[in-house]
Amino acid sequence: METLALGSTGPNVKLIQSLLNRIGYNAGPVDGGFGPQTQQAVIAFQRNNGLVPDGIVGPATWSVFERLILGYDTYIVRRGDTLYNIAGRYYTTLSAILTANPGINPNALMIGQRIIVPYGIDIVFTDIDYTYDIMERQIRGLRVRYPFIEVGSTGNSVMGKNLYVIRLGRGSNQVSYNASHHANEWITTPLLMKFIENVAKAYSVGGSIRGYSIPDIWNRSSIYIVPMVNPDGVDMVTYWPNYPNPVYQQAAQLNTTGLPLPSVWKANIRGIDLNLNYPADWEKEHELEIEQGITGPAPRDYGGPAPLSEPESTAMVNFTRQHNFRLVIAYHTQGEVIYYRYENLEPPESLTIAQIFSQVSGYSISENPGEASYAGYKDWFIQEYRRPGFTIEAGIGVNPVPVSQFPTIYRQNEEILLLGALV
Repeated sequence: METLALGSTGPNVKLIQSLLNRIGYNAGPVDGGFGPQTQQAVIAFQRNNGLVPDGIVGPATWSVFERLILGYDTYIVRRGDTLYNIAGRYYTTLSAILTANPGINPNALMIGQRIIVPYGIDIVFTDIDYTYDIMERQIRGLRVRYPFIEVGSTGNSVMGKNLYVIRLGRGSNQVSYNASHHANEWITTPLLMKFIENVAKAYSVGGSIRGYSIPDIWNRSSIYIVPMVNPDGVDMVTYWPNYPNPVYQQAAQLNTTGLPLPSVWKANIRGIDLNLNYPADWEKEHELEIEQGITGPAPRDYGGPAPLSEPESTAMVNFTRQHNFRLVIAYHTQGEVIYYRYENLEPPESLTIAQIFSQVSGYSISENPGEASYAGYKDWFIQEYRRPGFTIEAGIGVNPVPVSQFPTIYRQNEEILLLGALV
């Protein structure tokens, strides 16, 4: 991890600001600027954790932060320990420890035994810019805290990043949700990540969300979630303008619009718009691009030299073909609107489901916009399977939608995500 100190900026500064605020150290606004208030919070944290209180987040401080970001510690049982008093020291619950350690006998702890102890804080932060590394650490933490979830990969991005897929549930009714096809629409990633955490937490205690029994959904359905389809592009946007890798600097030269890169960059690292790279009338989409003067890699709206030219879209198609999805939802921003049609190939029930989603979210139902009529993921799914597929545009305003909208976006969409596994 990069060393952070007074004057540092970027998404990792936001990460530690958010973390410090959540555990009782006032780091000030989560604004990505490492100022004096953040420095004092770091010093206080270091002092209380046996670290050199220099206000610099170097390797030693990062190693302690890392445990908190992952959301758990590995604890070695000592004489006199009980799970109850261990839980008290970590501000967590007995239930959380039992969940993270399947098969443990709380009445037969052995000195020297290693156990996982989750901290009493959520893992998924919802007030920060997302990067691939932040998401990856959260997935690692969730996998340990909730060992009943399955984590895999649909493939890799251009730069070799995992296209993670998380499975919730064991039922035969398979559905799939994805987010961040478009780089500057990254707020859809924490939407799905927070849903994963909330469902896992509820399942661990046999609970419900919004009146829906999570164990019932778990036994009936399998929800496959790809939270970041375009990790290279997301990092292009969220690390801008201080890139950790010269590959991003080179790609950023494609932005000749004169506008700040985050406001225009939807593409992957090669300047291909992934949601225009699927084999659903890709040729028609290509003709529209030529009419608009789009003939090569760009921050947005170029569907590539051929359908499935990109590893990310190819991975999504292969992943989809390996399953028997009853429906899919692709999350985008913005406009608070639900699209469900494609060339009149969608089944009649698609409108009924869209109406249910509209009712619980307050989002409107619309025909496809002209600029995205072809070559999208949900378009391809409908064309290939004649099953319900939806593009949901969350949030309002201009991209990237500010993270301050997250609480509203989550509240509007949580019931859609639950109902997707039930309708």
